[in-house]
Amino acid sequence: MTASGSPPFPVDEPEQSVGDLVGKLTSDFGSLVQSHIQLAKEEIVIELKQAGRGAGLVGGAALAGWIALLLISFAAAWGLSELFESVWLGFLVVGLVWVVIAAALFINGRGILQELEPLPRNTMNELEEDKKWLTEQTN
Repeated sequence: MTASGSPPFPVDEPEQSVGDLVGKLTSDFGSLVQSHIQLAKEEIVIELKQAGRGAGLVGGAALAGWIALLLISFAAAWGLSELFESVWLGFLVVGLVWVVIAAALFINGRGILQELEPLPRNTMNELEEDKKWLTEQTN
């Protein structure tokens, strides 16, 4: 009790009608659903950012592989063709080296994309808990 004699928290009227209680339950349930929707949105945004990062790495790997293949490969292939005394063999060796590098970049980016969780797990867990609670309250 406070100094004025009233309780420090609001007290519900003991004479509430069933309609008032149902209205309050509906309002509280609506607030609960809204909070779960907001949580799901936040989880999805986090996952989409990670997906964008992984996709960016895969795209960057493709671009880097293409540019490197065009610019460096010609110089290395001509240099190796002098060593092997065969132009085609020099180009083949350089091409295979860039295939290995591009594959390594692709595997790294794909690994990041596979770690993504497409479903908002925290929200789903909370909804399951709410379902259990609601079931217990109605029994």
